[in-house]
Amino acid sequence: MSDRVHNTGQEGKNVANNGSLSGAVIAVAGAGGPAGHATLVRLAEAGAVVVGADNNPERLAEAVDAARYARGGATVTGETVDLLDLADTRAWAARIEKDHGRIDGLVHLVGGWRGSATFADTDLADWELLEKLLVRTVQHTSLAFFDALQRSDRGRYVLTSAAGASKPTAGNAAYSAAKAAAEAWTLAMADGFRKAGGEEGPRSAAAILVVKALVHDAMRAERPNAKFAGFTDVKDLAEAIEGVWSKPAAEVNGNRLWLTEKP
Repeated sequence: MSDRVHNTGQEGKNVANNGSLSGAVIAVAGAGGPAGHATLVRLAEAGAVVVGADNNPERLAEAVDAARYARGGATVTGETVDLLDLADTRAWAARIEKDHGRIDGLVHLVGGWRGSATFADTDLADWELLEKLLVRTVQHTSLAFFDALQRSDRGRYVLTSAAGASKPTAGNAAYSAAKAAAEAWTLAMADGFRKAGGEEGPRSAAAILVVKALVHDAMRAERPNAKFAGFTDVKDLAEAIEGVWSKPAAEVNGNRLWLTEKP
């Protein structure tokens, strides 16, 4: 069952009503992590109504509070949702549309990583875990939100992926395969939007943002001498996510948008 937290976000002044995403209703899956924190803040600052989901209620509450107080008066709510349960995910999407009248986006940030020293050392238990986290959750959110996004005049499904999906390394077989599967599934969703749009082109879009890896302030504090070469800061990722709505659906639908060098 889902558990709603922070059902109101009306505290403060200067309600965000004139940003680039003013009036948009955007859901964020995996909102409790560092990337989720940054994305909730960025979308709220852009004027969107933001609905986050995570399986960790404490982390989710922190992310929701940070976004609400970063932009006084922004409407940011959260629910603990089991994204491994298709029925629960569908119910979450239905509640958002019922409560707000529309859904204009789903940002998929559910992550996880497992690796090995060599290819021969790969543990297939890693695949079993990553298939659930990185593939099954994408399947469920895409199926649950597709129709609502298609009804929107600016619907966007945004998947964050990794460069390793295009060029796997020996020790990342399970991770890279799971990311590649999630990308393929998202591209199939994009083709669904294309076909639904007919001759006029897609009204909604599914796009993939590709990073090498993500970095945030806490990581830098823990490793002050590390260079994190090629990593994307979570704040830059959040900015790129917002930017997906600034481009026409036909321009981003079915495309990989690279935030790092192509391998």
